[in-house]
Amino acid sequence: MLDYLSQIRSLQSMLQGKEISCTQLTRAYLDAMDRDNPKLNAYVTATPDAALAAAKRVDEKLANGEALSPLEGIPMTLKDNISTKDIPTTCCSKILEGYVPIYDATVWKLLKEQNAVLLGKTNMDEFAMGSSCETSCFGGAANPHNLDHVAGGSSGGVASAVGGNLAAYGLGSDTGGSIRQPASFCGLVGLKPTYGAVSRFGLVAYASSLDQIGPITTNVEDTALVYDQICQYDPMDSTSKGAQGDTASHLKDPVQGKKIGIAKEYLEGLKPEVEAAIQQAMKTYEAMGCELVEISLPALKYALPVYYILACAEASSNLGRYDGIRYGYQADSYRNTHDMICKTRSAGFGKEVQRRILLGTYVLSSGYYDAYYKKAQNLRGSIVRTFREAFAHCDAILAPTVPTTSFPKGFTSQDPIVTYQTDICTVPVNICGLPAVSIPCGFDEKNLPIGMQLIGNRFAEANILNLAWQFEQATQGQFNKKVEGGLAL
Repeated sequence: MLDYLSQIRSLQSMLQGKEISCTQLTRAYLDAMDRDNPKLNAYVTATPDAALAAAKRVDEKLANGEALSPLEGIPMTLKDNISTKDIPTTCCSKILEGYVPIYDATVWKLLKEQNAVLLGKTNMDEFAMGSSCETSCFGGAANPHNLDHVAGGSSGGVASAVGGNLAAYGLGSDTGGSIRQPASFCGLVGLKPTYGAVSRFGLVAYASSLDQIGPITTNVEDTALVYDQICQYDPMDSTSKGAQGDTASHLKDPVQGKKIGIAKEYLEGLKPEVEAAIQQAMKTYEAMGCELVEISLPALKYALPVYYILACAEASSNLGRYDGIRYGYQADSYRNTHDMICKTRSAGFGKEVQRRILLGTYVLSSGYYDAYYKKAQNLRGSIVRTFREAFAHCDAILAPTVPTTSFPKGFTSQDPIVTYQTDICTVPVNICGLPAVSIPCGFDEKNLPIGMQLIGNRFAEANILNLAWQFEQATQGQFNKKVEGGLAL
């Protein structure tokens, strides 16, 4: 099978053609996990019983001649901040040690109703705060392309599992690039949907005005298939808008004459190999008949400070509930309630989470609210207007996903500020609530993947996914490189 063709459709064809049973397929994935997960550290919780139970239901349907739903019987994974009833959901934090939810997140409920085969919960930066997956209390996930490099963050475990052929697809969350950055690092496709397109109910919150759930897959068609199934209106999420039409049926729409915006602000400070790959992608789109349009995004320079002020402020509020009283970790010895909460939070949260809570509390405190938080909110409006004006001149914006390729392990602990700066290309999308898809477009001198992103106007997922799919076809999937290991089909 060509690496850029739908893995989901291929697996379902095998199931419906009786080439393999769903139970056999699931056991093959579970065996691959047992063999390869120790070196990847992609999964933090395996769910073989739930997976095999779902597989059995699928086999019974096939035996009865019943048709399968679009994602039925396909082995997949969930980031460990997506709530799963009766299955631990820890956010890879000591403070949620032993926490087992009593309800399902809406996205998992939708997939479970289709008999999606959940192989397990995957690794992540603690409470989704990080760019390398190394703030996880379980240790970081490795990049399948080079085990000495990180898978990225915060959805690093999903990217490691999918990239390492230990799941057909996975769902992650994206607050400032946490789907797109690991997808870029691991040579995968990652979609951050429009804010409100996918329900956040059951997603453990980091920054509620920025968080969004989306898929990580090996190719664009699979991304469209998964997105179409999870993009539904949900009354449990007050920001939910739901589907604005499907995307998979638009993947063959003509792109000739489409205007693709190129902003010089996105092309500054790139690693030379990344810049070269982006320039080559521009030429590919021109050869496809698209028109490159120069645009200016002057407010982009404010995106990084605005993001970290707003995200940390919301994190300070959202993480206030973790006090050791209601659930999760609790300090062993303490003098009184106040002392217990202090000791619990000090020992339960990792250093990066503590750093962001403190920063968020500071910018919300009396005397600093106007100087930082209020100003950041006003600048957020300026960034939104800048993108709105840009889309008056183009249909999509082409940009690098990350200015560099995957970091070596341990790099982020040396200089967290440098790590924060790698978010410069991804955070504007979250600030504005826009959709963006990261797709592989090259390799560096170490053969590590390079990713580019296509940014669309609100609810323009069909447009950007079609442009991404057309790029895959034009380049014959030469950048969708599979690695050794995992399940080989």
